[in-house]
Amino acid sequence: MKLGRRFEDINLKGDVFGGVTTAIISLPLALAFGVASGAGAEAGLWGAIMVGLFAALFGGSSTLISEPTGPMTVIMTAVLTSMMAKYPETGLAMTFTVVMMAGAFQILLGTLKLGKYVTLMPYSVVSGFMSGIGVILIILQLAPLLGQAAPSGGVVGTLTALPDLLANIDFAELLLGALTLAILFLLPKKYRQHVPPQLVALVAVTLLSVLLFDDGSIRRIGEIPAGLPSLVMPHFNAEMFTEMVIDALVLGTLGCIDTLLTAVIGDSLTRKEHDSDKELRGQGLANLLAGLFGALPGAGATMGTVTNIQVGARSPLSGVIRALVLMLVVLVASGLTEPIPMAVLAGIAVYVGFNILDWSFIQRAHKVSIPGMAIMYGVMLLTVFVDLIVAVGLGVFISNIIIIERLSREQARQVKAISDADDDDVPLTDTERALLEKSQGKVLFFYLSGPMIFSVSKAISRQHSSISDYQAMILDLTDVPMIDVTVGLALENAIKDAQDAHCHVYLLCPHDKIRQQLDKFHVIDLVPDDNIFIEREAALEAAHVATA
Repeated sequence: MKLGRRFEDINLKGDVFGGVTTAIISLPLALAFGVASGAGAEAGLWGAIMVGLFAALFGGSSTLISEPTGPMTVIMTAVLTSMMAKYPETGLAMTFTVVMMAGAFQILLGTLKLGKYVTLMPYSVVSGFMSGIGVILIILQLAPLLGQAAPSGGVVGTLTALPDLLANIDFAELLLGALTLAILFLLPKKYRQHVPPQLVALVAVTLLSVLLFDDGSIRRIGEIPAGLPSLVMPHFNAEMFTEMVIDALVLGTLGCIDTLLTAVIGDSLTRKEHDSDKELRGQGLANLLAGLFGALPGAGATMGTVTNIQVGARSPLSGVIRALVLMLVVLVASGLTEPIPMAVLAGIAVYVGFNILDWSFIQRAHKVSIPGMAIMYGVMLLTVFVDLIVAVGLGVFISNIIIIERLSREQARQVKAISDADDDDVPLTDTERALLEKSQGKVLFFYLSGPMIFSVSKAISRQHSSISDYQAMILDLTDVPMIDVTVGLALENAIKDAQDAHCHVYLLCPHDKIRQQLDKFHVIDLVPDDNIFIEREAALEAAHVATA
């Protein structure tokens, strides 16, 4: 999908309206995420501008809106807090270096064409870590919501300091935060269709704060620099390099997942298909440049993307217009954001965290699957209290073990061995059954079907364990589309055991692909050429003659 082709579907009116509308939605979120991350409101705004602009220009989706998101902000906050605590002078530069490295990692994934694999993980794991991120975002905003600076130590530090936070509540800021949340949760649906609730809360509560409180009595954003952002030169530290790489992998991977899941939602609404690899390259370039200019990293944003499509946008022009509108706000009207209370932004961030929680799955997880529910809550708790990589890694590992165990049970049923024509487990024709009946129980008909993966090797071993009771064995691979190495070795053992028991072995293998796989495993060399057949009748006839 070339740049020109992506702009072929321009719907000027819809794209302009989509750009302006999503800019209005992005403004309060960008401010809230910038403040929540600790990098400042300007970092959030420039993140929305730069990530949105370059992802729109170079990404692989026509209508995706990219900006700082709740999950990305949570990771950014953790990285910034950790770096600043250890290196107060260079921590900020190291944090944005991590952002650049995350962007480079995303470009690498897209270049290696790994985009289609990024979202291949169980839904219970995705739900768990997204809900965990929502919980983290809510907990980290408790201190600002109560009118105090966020304590060090992240989630655990905030929970530990909660008694002190509650004992020193600034009721003026708590009131503003509560009013913000009330508007966000209670604004009637008929108004939400015309104006974003975040913008209503931002404007209404800010105006109320100006009327009720002096500038010095509550904490406000303050002045945002009205010029272009300054370059942040990459800064590495030998002691922290490994940690920086890990943080970059976490940030980059989360951005990939967030973006591609949103792109799939966009595809379902537009009936078009995005280019996953190009999207990752575009997002990676956008995040690399965002880090270079000291802006927050971003990813595909579901709310902005859906709104963009619903108001008529059909091309990346809407994303470009959105970035230009936000840039105009920063360069020309930055004074308008100065009186915004910090508590209002904390309220908006809490609302975002609440919406990140996967309420749909949380409410029905216990009804759908007990193991799925356990994985989801386990991943959520590990995300909140341990580490995102540990949470996702363990979640995927345990989910795969459960899936493999279920597949093993199902595939074991496809490994069947009969010697009596009256057994209906194997699909034989009347002629084939008659030939098996003539053998009078001297021939073991070993039938396999479906993909033969490593988990069925034990079933193969069980079925041929009594091979010494027979004079001939027919190994039927007619209905097998694929064999892996473990099963190939299991078949080799079955053939060798049969030959050791002086049992004739006949191989039924009509498919060239399976024959080639067996040849690679050197299994086919164990069976004489005269004993390899492509038709069941011929194999059964040969076995009958050999045992007569």
